[in-house]
Amino acid sequence: MMTDEQLAAIADHICPMFAIVDGKGRIMRVGPTLRKLRPDLKWEGRRFFRVFDLSRPRRVRSMEDLVNTAGSKLHLHFRDTPQTSLKGVLVPLPDGRGAIINLSFGISVLEAVRDYDLTSADFSPTDLTIEMLYLVEAKSAAMEASRQLNLRLQGAKIAAEEQAFTDTLTGLKNRRAMDHILERLITSGRDFALMHLDLDYFKQVNDTLGHAAGDAVLQHVARVMVDCTRQSDTVARVGGDEFVLIFNDLRDERQLQALAERLIREIEVPIPFGGKECKISASAGTTLSIWHDGTVSAARILNESDAALYAAKGAGRAQHCFYQKGMEQDVLEQHS
Repeated sequence: MMTDEQLAAIADHICPMFAIVDGKGRIMRVGPTLRKLRPDLKWEGRRFFRVFDLSRPRRVRSMEDLVNTAGSKLHLHFRDTPQTSLKGVLVPLPDGRGAIINLSFGISVLEAVRDYDLTSADFSPTDLTIEMLYLVEAKSAAMEASRQLNLRLQGAKIAAEEQAFTDTLTGLKNRRAMDHILERLITSGRDFALMHLDLDYFKQVNDTLGHAAGDAVLQHVARVMVDCTRQSDTVARVGGDEFVLIFNDLRDERQLQALAERLIREIEVPIPFGGKECKISASAGTTLSIWHDGTVSAARILNESDAALYAAKGAGRAQHCFYQKGMEQDVLEQHS
Protein backbone atom coordinates (compact mmCIF):
# COMPACT_ATOMS: atom_id res chain seq x y z
CA MET A 1 0.00 0.00 0.00
CA MET A 2 1.29 3.47 -0.90
CA THR A 3 2.37 5.57 2.04
CA ASP A 4 1.47 9.24 2.50
CA GLU A 5 5.09 10.19 1.75
CA GLN A 6 5.07 8.27 -1.50
CA LEU A 7 1.75 9.83 -2.44
CA ALA A 8 3.07 13.30 -1.64
CA ALA A 9 6.26 12.72 -3.65
CA ILE A 10 4.22 11.77 -6.68
CA ALA A 11 1.92 14.76 -6.19
CA ASP A 12 4.93 17.11 -5.97
CA HIS A 13 5.77 16.18 -9.53
CA ILE A 14 2.41 15.88 -11.28
CA CYS A 15 0.37 18.53 -9.41
CA PRO A 16 2.75 20.90 -7.58
CA MET A 17 -0.09 23.07 -6.26
CA PHE A 18 -1.76 20.43 -4.11
CA ALA A 19 -2.70 20.52 -0.44
CA ILE A 20 -3.24 17.39 1.66
CA VAL A 21 -5.58 17.91 4.63
CA ASP A 22 -6.47 15.45 7.36
CA GLY A 23 -9.95 14.52 8.51
CA LYS A 24 -10.08 17.56 10.83
CA GLY A 25 -9.18 20.03 8.07
CA ARG A 26 -5.57 20.58 9.10
CA ILE A 27 -2.99 20.91 6.36
CA MET A 28 -0.55 18.04 6.39
CA ARG A 29 1.49 18.90 3.29
CA VAL A 30 1.46 21.26 0.31
CA GLY A 31 3.10 21.10 -3.09
CA PRO A 32 6.23 23.13 -3.93
CA THR A 33 4.46 25.71 -6.07
CA LEU A 34 1.78 26.35 -3.45
CA ARG A 35 4.51 26.72 -0.85
CA LYS A 36 6.25 29.24 -3.10
CA LEU A 37 3.16 31.44 -3.02
CA ARG A 38 3.51 31.82 0.75
CA PRO A 39 7.17 30.99 1.50
CA ASP A 40 7.01 32.37 5.06
CA LEU A 41 3.87 30.50 6.05
CA LYS A 42 4.18 27.45 8.30
CA TRP A 43 1.74 25.33 6.37
CA GLU A 44 1.79 22.09 8.34
CA GLY A 45 -0.81 22.05 11.08
CA ARG A 46 -2.66 25.15 9.82
CA ARG A 47 -6.39 24.80 9.29
CA PHE A 48 -7.29 24.87 5.61
CA PHE A 49 -10.09 27.39 6.16
CA ARG A 50 -7.69 29.75 8.02
CA VAL A 51 -5.51 29.97 4.94
CA PHE A 52 -8.18 29.90 2.24
CA ASP A 53 -11.61 31.46 1.92
CA LEU A 54 -13.98 29.25 -0.07
CA SER A 55 -16.47 31.27 -2.12
CA ARG A 56 -18.10 28.36 -3.96
CA PRO A 57 -19.79 26.04 -3.26
CA ARG A 58 -21.40 28.27 -0.65
CA ARG A 59 -22.78 25.39 1.40
CA VAL A 60 -19.34 24.30 2.67
CA ARG A 61 -19.00 24.97 6.39
CA SER A 62 -16.85 22.11 7.64
CA MET A 63 -14.30 19.53 6.58
CA GLU A 64 -17.11 17.03 6.10
CA ASP A 65 -18.86 19.47 3.75
CA LEU A 66 -15.59 20.01 1.89
CA VAL A 67 -15.04 16.26 1.39
CA ASN A 68 -18.57 15.99 0.03
CA THR A 69 -17.66 18.39 -2.80
CA ALA A 70 -15.43 15.69 -4.31
CA GLY A 71 -15.38 16.07 -8.11
CA SER A 72 -16.93 19.56 -8.04
CA LYS A 73 -15.01 22.70 -8.92
CA LEU A 74 -13.92 24.78 -5.93
CA HIS A 75 -13.56 28.57 -6.04
CA LEU A 76 -11.32 30.01 -3.33
CA HIS A 77 -8.70 32.63 -2.60
CA PHE A 78 -6.07 33.39 -0.02
CA ARG A 79 -7.34 35.23 3.03
CA ASP A 80 -4.25 37.46 3.21
CA THR A 81 -2.83 39.64 0.45
CA PRO A 82 -2.34 39.21 -2.37
CA GLN A 83 -5.72 37.50 -2.39
CA THR A 84 -4.94 35.41 -5.44
CA SER A 85 -7.97 33.60 -6.79
CA LEU A 86 -7.67 29.84 -7.22
CA LYS A 87 -9.64 26.97 -8.66
CA GLY A 88 -9.52 23.49 -7.21
CA VAL A 89 -10.87 19.95 -7.14
CA LEU A 90 -10.89 17.57 -4.16
CA VAL A 91 -10.25 13.82 -4.05
CA PRO A 92 -10.89 12.02 -0.72
CA LEU A 93 -8.10 9.89 0.70
CA PRO A 94 -8.83 6.23 1.57
CA ASP A 95 -10.23 5.30 4.97
CA GLY A 96 -11.43 8.84 5.72
CA ARG A 97 -7.88 10.06 6.29
CA GLY A 98 -8.67 13.39 4.72
CA ALA A 99 -8.36 14.63 1.17
CA ILE A 100 -5.98 15.92 -1.45
CA ILE A 101 -6.97 19.17 -3.12
CA ASN A 102 -5.39 20.06 -6.44
CA LEU A 103 -5.33 23.81 -7.09
CA SER A 104 -4.72 25.99 -10.12
CA PHE A 105 -4.88 29.70 -10.97
CA GLY A 106 -7.57 29.63 -13.62
CA ILE A 107 -7.92 32.97 -15.37
CA SER A 108 -5.79 34.69 -12.73
CA VAL A 109 -2.65 32.92 -13.97
CA LEU A 110 -1.19 36.06 -15.60
CA GLU A 111 -1.40 38.01 -12.35
CA ALA A 112 -0.03 35.03 -10.41
CA VAL A 113 2.99 34.60 -12.67
CA ARG A 114 3.68 38.33 -12.30
CA ASP A 115 3.10 38.48 -8.52
CA TYR A 116 5.07 35.35 -7.62
CA ASP A 117 7.70 35.27 -10.38
CA LEU A 118 6.69 31.76 -11.46
CA THR A 119 8.39 29.80 -14.23
CA SER A 120 7.65 26.64 -16.20
CA ALA A 121 9.29 24.61 -13.40
CA ASP A 122 6.46 25.62 -11.06
CA PHE A 123 3.83 23.84 -13.13
CA SER A 124 3.12 20.23 -14.00
CA PRO A 125 4.82 19.09 -17.22
CA THR A 126 1.37 18.39 -18.67
CA ASP A 127 -0.10 21.70 -17.53
CA LEU A 128 -1.17 23.86 -20.48
CA THR A 129 -0.57 27.03 -18.46
CA ILE A 130 2.89 27.62 -19.88
CA GLU A 131 1.68 27.10 -23.44
CA MET A 132 -1.13 29.54 -22.75
CA LEU A 133 1.34 32.07 -21.36
CA TYR A 134 3.51 31.68 -24.43
CA LEU A 135 0.46 32.31 -26.60
CA VAL A 136 -0.49 35.37 -24.55
CA GLU A 137 3.05 36.71 -24.78
CA ALA A 138 3.14 35.98 -28.50
CA LYS A 139 -0.19 37.73 -28.96
CA SER A 140 0.99 40.71 -26.91
CA ALA A 141 4.21 40.86 -28.92
CA ALA A 142 2.26 40.63 -32.18
CA MET A 143 -0.14 43.35 -31.06
CA GLU A 144 2.74 45.60 -30.04
CA ALA A 145 4.49 44.95 -33.35
CA SER A 146 1.24 45.74 -35.15
CA ARG A 147 0.83 48.92 -33.12
CA GLN A 148 4.38 50.03 -33.90
CA LEU A 149 3.84 49.23 -37.58
CA ASN A 150 0.62 51.23 -37.62
CA LEU A 151 2.41 54.14 -35.97
CA ARG A 152 5.17 53.97 -38.58
CA LEU A 153 2.64 53.75 -41.40
CA GLN A 154 0.70 56.65 -39.97
CA GLY A 155 3.91 58.63 -39.64
CA ALA A 156 4.88 57.76 -43.19
CA LYS A 157 1.44 58.79 -44.42
CA ILE A 158 1.66 62.10 -42.60
CA ALA A 159 5.17 62.66 -43.93
CA ALA A 160 4.05 61.82 -47.46
CA GLU A 161 1.09 64.17 -47.20
CA GLU A 162 3.32 66.88 -45.76
CA GLN A 163 5.82 66.37 -48.56
CA ALA A 164 3.05 66.55 -51.15
CA PHE A 165 2.03 69.97 -49.79
CA THR A 166 5.54 71.37 -49.21
CA ASP A 167 7.95 73.21 -51.46
CA THR A 168 11.15 71.22 -51.06
CA LEU A 169 13.54 74.16 -51.59
CA THR A 170 12.05 76.66 -49.15
CA GLY A 171 9.99 74.51 -46.79
CA LEU A 172 6.95 76.70 -47.50
CA LYS A 173 3.58 75.41 -48.65
CA ASN A 174 3.37 74.71 -52.37
CA ARG A 175 0.71 75.58 -54.95
CA ARG A 176 -1.28 72.45 -54.18
CA ALA A 177 -1.43 73.29 -50.49
CA MET A 178 -2.36 76.88 -51.26
CA ASP A 179 -5.25 75.76 -53.48
CA HIS A 180 -6.51 73.43 -50.75
CA ILE A 181 -6.34 76.09 -48.02
CA LEU A 182 -7.94 78.73 -50.23
CA GLU A 183 -10.90 76.49 -51.12
CA ARG A 184 -11.36 75.60 -47.45
CA LEU A 185 -11.45 79.27 -46.44
CA ILE A 186 -13.93 80.11 -49.18
CA THR A 187 -16.19 77.21 -48.20
CA SER A 188 -16.10 78.24 -44.53
CA GLY A 189 -17.18 81.79 -45.41
CA ARG A 190 -14.40 83.32 -43.32
CA ASP A 191 -12.88 86.67 -44.16
CA PHE A 192 -9.28 86.69 -45.33
CA ALA A 193 -6.80 88.65 -47.40
CA LEU A 194 -4.63 87.19 -50.16
CA MET A 195 -1.34 88.81 -51.16
CA HIS A 196 0.49 87.86 -54.36
CA LEU A 197 4.19 88.71 -54.10
CA ASP A 198 6.74 88.53 -56.91
CA LEU A 199 10.50 89.13 -56.64
CA ASP A 200 12.02 91.90 -58.74
CA TYR A 201 15.46 91.44 -60.38
CA PHE A 202 15.58 87.77 -59.39
CA LYS A 203 16.45 86.72 -62.95
CA GLN A 204 19.57 88.89 -62.83
CA VAL A 205 20.76 87.03 -59.72
CA ASN A 206 20.39 83.69 -61.48
CA ASP A 207 22.03 84.98 -64.64
CA THR A 208 25.02 86.64 -62.95
CA LEU A 209 25.66 84.53 -59.82
CA GLY A 210 24.12 81.21 -60.79
CA HIS A 211 21.23 79.07 -59.64
CA ALA A 212 22.86 78.26 -56.28
CA ALA A 213 22.71 81.96 -55.46
CA GLY A 214 19.10 82.04 -56.64
CA ASP A 215 18.22 79.14 -54.37
CA ALA A 216 19.88 80.90 -51.42
CA VAL A 217 17.86 84.05 -52.18
CA LEU A 218 14.59 82.10 -52.30
CA GLN A 219 15.37 80.43 -48.98
CA HIS A 220 16.22 83.78 -47.40
CA VAL A 221 13.01 85.36 -48.70
CA ALA A 222 11.01 82.42 -47.34
CA ARG A 223 12.47 83.01 -43.86
CA VAL A 224 11.64 86.70 -44.07
CA MET A 225 8.01 86.00 -44.98
CA VAL A 226 7.61 83.42 -42.21
CA ASP A 227 9.08 85.86 -39.68
CA CYS A 228 6.71 88.62 -40.81
CA THR A 229 3.51 86.55 -40.66
CA ARG A 230 1.49 84.85 -37.94
CA GLN A 231 1.39 81.13 -37.30
CA SER A 232 -2.23 81.07 -38.47
CA ASP A 233 -1.32 82.59 -41.85
CA THR A 234 -0.23 80.65 -44.92
CA VAL A 235 2.92 81.37 -46.90
CA ALA A 236 3.26 79.44 -50.17
CA ARG A 237 5.70 79.41 -53.04
CA VAL A 238 3.55 79.04 -56.15
CA GLY A 239 6.14 79.61 -58.89
CA GLY A 240 9.84 80.20 -59.44
CA ASP A 241 9.94 83.56 -57.63
CA GLU A 242 6.22 83.96 -56.92
CA PHE A 243 4.66 83.68 -53.50
CA VAL A 244 1.14 83.82 -52.07
CA LEU A 245 0.39 84.86 -48.52
CA ILE A 246 -3.06 84.21 -47.04
CA PHE A 247 -3.99 86.14 -43.89
CA ASN A 248 -6.83 84.66 -41.85
CA ASP A 249 -9.38 87.08 -40.40
CA LEU A 250 -7.31 90.10 -41.40
CA ARG A 251 -9.32 92.89 -43.06
CA ASP A 252 -7.58 96.08 -41.94
CA GLU A 253 -5.99 97.73 -45.00
CA ARG A 254 -3.59 99.78 -42.87
CA GLN A 255 -2.23 96.64 -41.24
CA LEU A 256 -1.91 94.91 -44.59
CA GLN A 257 -0.18 97.92 -46.12
CA ALA A 258 2.26 98.11 -43.22
CA LEU A 259 2.93 94.38 -43.53
CA ALA A 260 3.56 94.66 -47.28
CA GLU A 261 5.93 97.59 -46.75
CA ARG A 262 7.83 95.64 -44.10
CA LEU A 263 8.15 92.62 -46.38
CA ILE A 264 9.42 94.75 -49.27
CA ARG A 265 11.83 96.62 -46.99
CA GLU A 266 13.36 93.46 -45.53
CA ILE A 267 13.54 91.68 -48.89
CA GLU A 268 15.47 94.68 -50.30
CA VAL A 269 18.27 94.15 -47.76
CA PRO A 270 21.22 92.74 -49.76
CA ILE A 271 21.74 89.01 -49.28
CA PRO A 272 25.38 87.84 -49.01
CA PHE A 273 26.38 84.84 -51.10
CA GLY A 274 29.84 83.61 -52.02
CA GLY A 275 31.53 86.87 -51.07
CA LYS A 276 29.07 88.91 -53.12
CA GLU A 277 25.67 90.51 -52.48
CA CYS A 278 22.39 89.54 -54.11
CA LYS A 279 20.18 92.58 -54.54
CA ILE A 280 16.50 92.11 -55.20
CA SER A 281 13.21 93.78 -54.33
CA ALA A 282 9.59 92.69 -54.35
CA SER A 283 6.22 93.83 -55.64
CA ALA A 284 2.92 92.74 -54.13
CA GLY A 285 -0.80 92.92 -54.81
CA THR A 286 -3.54 92.17 -52.30
CA THR A 287 -7.26 91.42 -52.55
CA LEU A 288 -9.76 91.04 -49.71
CA SER A 289 -12.43 88.34 -49.66
CA ILE A 290 -14.77 90.68 -47.73
CA TRP A 291 -15.20 92.84 -50.83
CA HIS A 292 -17.16 90.14 -52.60
CA ASP A 293 -20.88 89.54 -52.87
CA GLY A 294 -21.13 85.81 -52.36
CA THR A 295 -19.88 84.84 -55.82
CA VAL A 296 -16.26 84.59 -54.65
CA SER A 297 -14.13 81.79 -56.12
CA ALA A 298 -10.49 80.83 -55.84
CA ALA A 299 -9.85 81.69 -59.49
CA ARG A 300 -11.45 85.12 -59.08
CA ILE A 301 -9.44 85.95 -55.95
CA LEU A 302 -6.19 84.84 -57.56
CA ASN A 303 -6.94 86.84 -60.72
CA GLU A 304 -7.64 89.95 -58.64
CA SER A 305 -4.43 89.59 -56.61
CA ASP A 306 -2.53 89.02 -59.84
CA ALA A 307 -4.03 92.19 -61.33
CA ALA A 308 -3.06 94.14 -58.20
CA LEU A 309 0.48 92.75 -58.47
CA TYR A 310 0.78 93.93 -62.08
CA ALA A 311 -0.43 97.33 -60.97
CA ALA A 312 2.31 97.42 -58.32
CA LYS A 313 4.96 96.51 -60.91
CA GLY A 314 3.58 99.15 -63.24
CA ALA A 315 3.93 101.73 -60.47
CA GLY A 316 7.69 101.27 -60.45
CA ARG A 317 8.24 97.95 -58.61
CA ALA A 318 9.04 97.56 -54.91
CA GLN A 319 5.43 98.68 -54.51
CA HIS A 320 2.21 97.29 -53.05
CA CYS A 321 -1.29 97.78 -54.40
CA PHE A 322 -4.76 96.73 -53.29
CA TYR A 323 -7.09 95.33 -55.90
CA GLN A 324 -9.63 97.73 -57.34
CA LYS A 325 -12.33 96.96 -59.85
CA GLY A 326 -11.17 97.41 -63.41
CA MET A 327 -7.57 96.40 -62.79
CA GLU A 328 -8.06 93.23 -64.85
CA GLN A 329 -8.83 95.35 -67.91
CA ASP A 330 -5.63 97.32 -67.40
CA VAL A 331 -3.66 94.06 -67.37
CA LEU A 332 -5.30 92.94 -70.62
CA GLU A 333 -4.51 96.24 -72.28
CA GLN A 334 -0.87 96.02 -71.18
CA HIS A 335 -0.57 92.59 -72.78
CA SER A 336 -2.48 93.44 -75.99
